[in-house]
Amino acid sequence: MILQYTIIVLLFLAATFYVGRIFWRAFFVKTASGCAKGCGGACSTIDVDRLQRTIETAAARAAAK
Repeated sequence: MILQYTIIVLLFLAATFYVGRIFWRAFFVKTASGCAKGCGGACSTIDVDRLQRTIETAAARAAAK
């Protein structure tokens, strides 16, 4: 019975550490490039101005129809 409680406590502590580490890295680590996910992927290469122009063009075409 004590072994079962020990295993449960260890699993709980490991899960708490894992989730806590994710939150810590998302909000406090500034060495990761890009977005808060920290994957270093293409999040930082999104051209917001081009995206805005595309949306405006699509809206203008939809209004003209």
